[in-house]
Amino acid sequence: MADAKKTLHVKQVRSSIGCPADQGKTLKALGLGKIGRTVDQVDNPSVRGMIFKVKHLVEVTED
Repeated sequence: MADAKKTLHVKQVRSSIGCPADQGKTLKALGLGKIGRTVDQVDNPSVRGMIFKVKHLVEVTED
């Protein structure tokens, strides 16, 4: 079987208004920016760090 990479489903559930600017930029780097938007990201330490920074604004499910 081929080496399947794990992915994380990240959904924005809260607005970044009122948050520090770097958290808004982190959401943009993840591919988010509007409430309800969902993206699939590769599960690696870099992405995990970005998600940790905005954990109060997103919901994450593992695949």
